[in-house]
Amino acid sequence: MVSINNFQDMSLLRKLASVIGFLAFAMGLSGQSAVIEGYIFSGEGPMELASIAIPILGKGTSSDDRGYFRLTEIQEGVHEIIVSFLGYKSVIRKIKVKENEVLEWNVELTPSHDLLDEIVVTGTMKPTYVSQSPVKVEVITARQLDTYLPPAGSSIVENVQLVNGIQEVISCGVCYTNSISINGLEGAYTAVLMDGSPIYGNLASVYGLNGIPNMIIDRFEVIKGPSSTLYGSEAVAGVINIITKDPADQSAVSIDLMGTTHRESFGNIAFAPKIGASSGFIGLNYAYVNDFDDFNNDQFGDAILLDRYSLFTKWNIHRRSGKKFSLAGKYYYEDRRNGVEEYLLNRNYRQLRGSESVYGESIYTNRAELFGTYEFNTSANIKVDFSLSHHDQDSYYGSDSYQANQKIGFANLLWNINGGKHDLLLGLTTRYNAYDDNSIATEVLRNGQIVNSPNNQFIPGLFIQDEFTIDDGITVLSGIRMDHYPSHGVILAPRLSTKYKPSEWTTLRMNFGTGFRIVNLFTEDHAFVTGQREVVIREELNPERSVNTSINVNHVYSGLGGTGTIDVEAYFTHFSNKIVPQYDQPGKIIYQNSEGYARTRGLGISVNQNFAFPLGINLDFNLQSAREFQESTAGLKEGRNIEFAPRWSGIVSANYHIKSQDLTLAYTARVTGSMALPEVYDLDETGNPLPFSRPLKSDPFSLHNLQINKDFNDQFSLYLGIQNLTNFRQDTSPLIGYNDPSAASGFSQYFDTSYAYAPNHGRELYVGIKWQLQVKRPGR
Repeated sequence: MVSINNFQDMSLLRKLASVIGFLAFAMGLSGQSAVIEGYIFSGEGPMELASIAIPILGKGTSSDDRGYFRLTEIQEGVHEIIVSFLGYKSVIRKIKVKENEVLEWNVELTPSHDLLDEIVVTGTMKPTYVSQSPVKVEVITARQLDTYLPPAGSSIVENVQLVNGIQEVISCGVCYTNSISINGLEGAYTAVLMDGSPIYGNLASVYGLNGIPNMIIDRFEVIKGPSSTLYGSEAVAGVINIITKDPADQSAVSIDLMGTTHRESFGNIAFAPKIGASSGFIGLNYAYVNDFDDFNNDQFGDAILLDRYSLFTKWNIHRRSGKKFSLAGKYYYEDRRNGVEEYLLNRNYRQLRGSESVYGESIYTNRAELFGTYEFNTSANIKVDFSLSHHDQDSYYGSDSYQANQKIGFANLLWNINGGKHDLLLGLTTRYNAYDDNSIATEVLRNGQIVNSPNNQFIPGLFIQDEFTIDDGITVLSGIRMDHYPSHGVILAPRLSTKYKPSEWTTLRMNFGTGFRIVNLFTEDHAFVTGQREVVIREELNPERSVNTSINVNHVYSGLGGTGTIDVEAYFTHFSNKIVPQYDQPGKIIYQNSEGYARTRGLGISVNQNFAFPLGINLDFNLQSAREFQESTAGLKEGRNIEFAPRWSGIVSANYHIKSQDLTLAYTARVTGSMALPEVYDLDETGNPLPFSRPLKSDPFSLHNLQINKDFNDQFSLYLGIQNLTNFRQDTSPLIGYNDPSAASGFSQYFDTSYAYAPNHGRELYVGIKWQLQVKRPGR
């Protein structure tokens, strides 16, 4: 018992009584405030963990497993309230509340393409939200792909063009070899991953990427700028990480068939079986294109013809420990061909491969992949990502045979240690790369004789990364990688990234990193095999190295009758030992190390707006300068624009959903600015080069696509659309010297396939149907 027996105790009691009286008065005031309560739901039912906030009052809550929420102590007046949930359009309403009112407000959310809270792994090799990642990661989901592109007829090469600053580059006007360019850099500078494993080597980057159909893609994540610290060589311009679908979330049976007005046929057939507690996914994708067109009258087909089959399977194997074990495999076969009509008619190419009188190019590709993830049953967070691939190319370019194969084995042992403010990631990698072909690139001089010497490399490496969370608004990510190459020794690749959030809706990111890349001539310059020039390699080619820095600002806003984001990014990359083929000597291509370098710099701006009514719009613009510099005979540095790197580009995409009809309208437009083109010379009537070259710069052009998606029920849907709505085609043939009167088409000494910068495939209409049985909805 406490006795009150002096003046000090009485004084303390009076103070305590004053405090209690104030609290009672405050509680009385709060009793006069309002309450807002209700339920958050979607077309699929209640939505747990939806966010409900009144930013101006600093109040917020989340919904429970019934979708129910309750906001209390709301002052009388008109307040703007925001409801948001991962993958759904935010709802913003101004609501008037009265004193002591209990207002009931129920909200239905609809799917969105706003991806700031999509979970990604590419930037740090650890699952994190886009908005929380120290590294800027751009995400395209399967929902977006199906909205804007024909699901059965698209691959990763078409998909990535929905991202600002990325484009498809055509390297050959006959076989239409394509690659993915990021911020003006050639495709060989981009690392393509499958579930985090660098499974696509130099050889596969030429033809193998076309064999990644939409059927297997859950989403893909894009990082621009060097990422060699985590992913090693090839990750110089950036990384594209393809995340495959989770078997547990797929329909038991699904079929997707599509046809086009160019008499093309595409299809997906997939099953999702279960064996005990383990779930699987088995899918077959095919493509058939066999229609010869020659609208530009250069005697060659305007588009590639092909037969393609891709078989994919993935299994989530149940373990009593609950730890992850996923295993996936893919087999890909493609019969790709083009040439003069005689070469293609009735599949004559099968007998004419290597002909010295009838020109054509025929590429048979066989590729097998196995990859997965295994989490160890330990208290420590340790896992291993692994992959094996075998790529075989049997090809003829005219009369020249090019036979190549590449085998890659990869394992990445990862240990994640969370130490409070420091989140460490330790990695030990091993990579075995075996490459062989029948070209000069694998020839060496031994005992006075030229012999074949396959390029087999065992590349061990290790890296460490620390994500330091200083406070809720500042995160610093640092790391360094060390790889050992047999021919080049130890190569270091550091990185440093910072993220600063001055407010809940604004994020500033700054990144610095280095990259390195081992050169492969076939992927660097298609003229290496398709031209009529002699290839000269004067010395062993050293790695190219790069240094990159970028700054990014992202702001989420509410306005214009909805919510949106504004994203601005500035970037700069410097490349040293830039290996550029020299064409100065007639009839030769010379490769050697140099003091040359290249620089790319630019500014990208993206605006995404989702309105309260079912309309979403994306506007993207990229302004860039991509130049390379070589030392002249006078010792001066001479600069020129990198070919096929547009000075500017833009993307417009919009979608509108008519709920009453379950109908979605989607429109995309891609505008490509002028770009540098190779210096080539057409021939006169006698077969001699003209005294003036073709234009060294292209004119801007745009491509417009429209797609309509109609859902009849949970099982059956229809999509139809038009690609290249305005029927734009490149105004000149991509070929040079095809009309030489002194040689058969394709066999002229001046024949060149490098002037391809825009589509020759005209307007195309398509229609497809999708059917799925026993739809499995992923839980939340």
